[in-house]
Amino acid sequence: MKKIILIVALLLPFFATAQKLASYRNMVNDGYNFWVYTPADYDSTKADKPIVLFLHGNSLCGNDLNRVRRYGTLDALGMGRQVDAVVVAPQNPGGSWQPTKIMNVVQWVEERFSVDTNRLYVIGMSLGGYGTIHFTAAYPDKVAAAIELCGGSNLKDHCSLCQVPLWIMHGTADRAISLSESQKIVNAMAACGDTSRLIFTKLPGQSHGALAKVFYLEEAYEWLFSHNLQDPGRPVNRDVVINVSTFSKAYTNIDRSTSHFTVVNGATGQVEPTTTVSTDNTSKTSTASAKYHTVKKGDTLSAIARKYHTTVSKICKLNKIKETTILQIGRKLRVR
Repeated sequence: MKKIILIVALLLPFFATAQKLASYRNMVNDGYNFWVYTPADYDSTKADKPIVLFLHGNSLCGNDLNRVRRYGTLDALGMGRQVDAVVVAPQNPGGSWQPTKIMNVVQWVEERFSVDTNRLYVIGMSLGGYGTIHFTAAYPDKVAAAIELCGGSNLKDHCSLCQVPLWIMHGTADRAISLSESQKIVNAMAACGDTSRLIFTKLPGQSHGALAKVFYLEEAYEWLFSHNLQDPGRPVNRDVVINVSTFSKAYTNIDRSTSHFTVVNGATGQVEPTTTVSTDNTSKTSTASAKYHTVKKGDTLSAIARKYHTTVSKICKLNKIKETTILQIGRKLRVR
């Protein structure tokens, strides 16, 4: 009887109707540590929820899962953005993303959560953009649609990408990863002969960090969810618009005033200790522990963001400036 009670206690967090974010460490052989988010109406008896796979960039690599919540889909959920899906967010400890390791995590989730395997979506930025391309190319029959942000590819063969609705976005002012890296993917796909499922959006004047706004846009998830492996011919949706003008809506219609999900340890069901991750897209640091950078000649917001493992948008919020603000030498900018 005690064993039954214990099992029920462990499973209870996943049956309750509330948004939950569960951490899983050392659970998948030849895989990654990862988070799994379940929406409020998740029902373990109905396989009706798609999977959104979020692949982070280099700044979130490491062995502290809470880093994965600093920006991207998990951060958007924490700020109140509604994503009607089971979200899987692995953490890369360092180096390139490995498609087989990612798939091992995805299969582990598919075996234990009620999900629609015909609707697996991938979205990644920078290093995660490379991971998105490599994973999608490795499993074109598994990925219903993918969004790749300011990344690139080290693949020799890109032809399998032509099977998948794929949206590549890159800023023309990206100094971290050149626009040409995305162009190489597009050219390689064109050499395969069929780019009818590809959308390539060049975003004028946008820096590397600016592309993080896509994770907070309703349109990004609307576009992903409009695709299904069962769609005859697997056509791409070209009706959804994401451009520089759309970026202004990134943080609208969301509520930063409260926590939007319970964070638990997925292996035990116990609530995790409070972390320094905030629902207002900034770190919960006091003014006394805040970190500052003094602007030097040649500094740019994107370079400063990379140096302190943050994003341009966060620096702008902390200092109440715009991405187009001219930096004055000697000015102190808060970066954390």
